[in-house]
Amino acid sequence: MASKSVIPRRRITFSAVQESSASTVAADANEVKPVEKKAPTKPKKSPAKPLSQLMEEDVIPSLKATLEAQDHITELELSFEDKRLEGSFLKKGTPYSFWAFFPDGVLTGPKGFSLSSYGSGVSTVEPFLIDEKKITEKHIVFWVEKRLAAQGIIPVWRG
Repeated sequence: MASKSVIPRRRITFSAVQESSASTVAADANEVKPVEKKAPTKPKKSPAKPLSQLMEEDVIPSLKATLEAQDHITELELSFEDKRLEGSFLKKGTPYSFWAFFPDGVLTGPKGFSLSSYGSGVSTVEPFLIDEKKITEKHIVFWVEKRLAAQGIIPVWRG
């Protein structure tokens, strides 16, 4: 008679309990209450600066630093008058001028950009900052820089 060896199998049972992501505190075995969380306090927003103040205090100094860091740019002048940010400079002796204008005098209204080079007339007026939801001084500087780079006046990539 042949004998058959039987290997006993062990039965293992697992059990898991899923906890909710909300913290809870048990008052007794029958009652579960959610723990109240305080909403984080948001810093209070300072009132928006008028456009002229924003340009003079934030945009012009930052844009000036950006353009002065470029090679071969001289005689840089920047100003904000009559709802227009105006800039002019020489690059290797060639004169360039640009305008970023805000006809309604606010960042949320229509905006345009125009460029002139080699002493010629103003280029076609282009929309400016149309896709931005909340415009800051950094956006204005960034997009002026990108417009000048798109025309090959300053390099696209910083080295």
